[in-house]
Amino acid sequence: MFDFDSLREIFSTIKRNKLRTALTGFAVAWGILMLIVLLAAGNGLKNGVTSNFRNRAQNSVTLWPGWTSMPYQGLPSNRNIRFDHKDYDLIRNRIPEVEYVSVRVSQSVTISYGEEYGAWRLEGVSQDAAHINNIKVLAGNGRFLNKLDVDNRRKVVVISPEMQRLLFKKEDPLGKYVIANGIAYQVIGVYDDSDMFMNTPPAYIPFTTAQMLYNKGWGFRQIEFTVKGITDINENKVFIDKVRRQMSQLHKFDPSDRSALYIRNTAEEVAETNFIFNFINLFLMGVGILSLMAGIVGVGNIMLITVKERTREIGIRKAIGATPASVLRLIIFESILITTAAGYIGLLIGVVATEIFSRSLDAGPTKAAMDNPTIFKDPTVDLGVVALATFILVIAGVVAGLIPALKATRIKPIEAMRNE
Repeated sequence: MFDFDSLREIFSTIKRNKLRTALTGFAVAWGILMLIVLLAAGNGLKNGVTSNFRNRAQNSVTLWPGWTSMPYQGLPSNRNIRFDHKDYDLIRNRIPEVEYVSVRVSQSVTISYGEEYGAWRLEGVSQDAAHINNIKVLAGNGRFLNKLDVDNRRKVVVISPEMQRLLFKKEDPLGKYVIANGIAYQVIGVYDDSDMFMNTPPAYIPFTTAQMLYNKGWGFRQIEFTVKGITDINENKVFIDKVRRQMSQLHKFDPSDRSALYIRNTAEEVAETNFIFNFINLFLMGVGILSLMAGIVGVGNIMLITVKERTREIGIRKAIGATPASVLRLIIFESILITTAAGYIGLLIGVVATEIFSRSLDAGPTKAAMDNPTIFKDPTVDLGVVALATFILVIAGVVAGLIPALKATRIKPIEAMRNE
């Protein structure tokens, strides 16, 4: 075991070679600093890109009708595909992998309350849109649409904070009526739009009400739903092909006709994005580890020089009874001490720097910045990376000191006495 005398001896050796030890330690500190910074940058890029999905569920699929581009079973090309209640029933009731379903009917309107008014968009959706689009109504701000609202075609509306601020000023909007193009809607909730990338967040009404008032009681232009139990990219592709085949049977178009039905699969996009960023993180980790290896080689070199300079001393130690194991422990412990001390300095600087940079990015973003997608967010490293870096430092110290330590154990006392 190591005792106080061993530590004092190690510090004495380091003190005699201050500049050499400092330069070697700087190489190790720089290596671990680069590892932390590169991994933090990779995380920041990944967090920034994936945060653009946060206003939607990450297992969602969206369908839009198009125009056929090829004839099918005697039917001509250039036919317009239209969605109606049959499509809604197919997605909700005949595909077991589907969890939440909503359609969408949009209408641009002028909304007024008292003497205040503004131009916004009404989105006719089902109650499931809250899950699909991550629409949150915070406590005390009412509620979102429910099944009764949809089934009974109620004229109710969930407004955005912007509408509340401009129309109601400091007045509580819940229970009040707003007028949208001459039609009165009762406000039942105010949703939170802080995570939405929209210049003008819409208001939400039941899609059945929107169909009745703005779409002649029929049809819609978009179906969106979430999928459960499918996480693999290949499984996603099989599922999307299944949906396309069933929709082609319903609307009589060729399943290979991509212009007849447009599909956006968020789950597949997220999976592909995660795969790309995992590869980027592995690459950045490799670069950082190579930088750290340069410092480790420096530690190994300084320990070789130390063993060379202390050949006579080590020989005397062995002559008076020091075991090879004690010499081995002394050299390796000195290597670990230099590596971990310098590495922790680099680690601390890296973590502090990334935290400061992360907080500077989050400090008071402007409304314009919040309305646009970001590509860089929260560039920090987690505790797992710090633990990994600590483990790498200890192993690096052992590896750096192992060869010099083994060389020291092979020194013969007689030959050491002759060393000048």
